[in-house]
Amino acid sequence: MVGRESRVNGLGRVRGVPQISEKIHELTVGQLAARSGAAVSALHFYESKGLISSRRTAGNQRRYARDTLRRVAFIRAAQRVGIPLATIREALAELPDERTPTREDWAHLSEAWRSELDERIKQLNRLRDHLTDCIGCGCLSLDTCVLSNPGDAFGERRAGSRLLVDKGRG
Repeated sequence: MVGRESRVNGLGRVRGVPQISEKIHELTVGQLAARSGAAVSALHFYESKGLISSRRTAGNQRRYARDTLRRVAFIRAAQRVGIPLATIREALAELPDERTPTREDWAHLSEAWRSELDERIKQLNRLRDHLTDCIGCGCLSLDTCVLSNPGDAFGERRAGSRLLVDKGRG
């Protein structure tokens, strides 16, 4: 059963998820936020970063093409697995005519991002496994600290914490 709200602005709810009438081809920022689950401020941020786009009405209000819903879902899914926005933007820019990503696009990109994610998982596992070594240290300058200075070759020659680039000087 669809309530009065859907008759007024094209929105109804099915199982708590806002539904938009198929007669509506452009969405307001509020409709896009309600349907995508993204905050209005996040949508404005995505637009400022070139991830989504809108047109402006005569009254200077944003209107988003309906397929922006899928684009926002793509962005949010990529963010959830830790893909940086810059990488997401590059991937979206490579699509023909900057079209909305398809299931096949996601499969291709997720495969390309897999090695990057695997490396992050390795780093997080290393962090988890060595975290107890740092409890009580405070300065993170232990000789064996693999968190603040993994592979610490510089620490073998000098004592204390260093944030210097070693240019061959000893």
